[in-house]
Amino acid sequence: MDITKTLQELKARPGFSQHVGMMLVHNGVVRAWSRKGHTPVKSVQVCPDRAKITALCREMEQRPGIFAVLAEAAEGTLLPGDDLLFLVVAGDIREHVKPVLAELLDRIKSEAVVKQEQA
Repeated sequence: MDITKTLQELKARPGFSQHVGMMLVHNGVVRAWSRKGHTPVKSVQVCPDRAKITALCREMEQRPGIFAVLAEAAEGTLLPGDDLLFLVVAGDIREHVKPVLAELLDRIKSEAVVKQEQA
């Protein structure tokens, strides 16, 4: 996902300026260490469930004040520093947008992406 291009495309959608006051972006990258014990990680094998990710985005778009939700997960073998997950949530006010981004991130990570770290 080209974040700059994606944000420009969102801004060009009909109704954007009438409904959006905030866009939050998450750019997850592969770490060179594991959460468990900070052991070194050489690569990560990633397998996203794209249908589930799409369903989660559509679910989040039904929340009050939310205009659009976009997600893109990388697939395959990734190295430290590689982009892993992009999320964009656009909506009216921060009280609506922030919790949707947080829930979307947590649910995609727990329900729609399988990762296997390689030491």
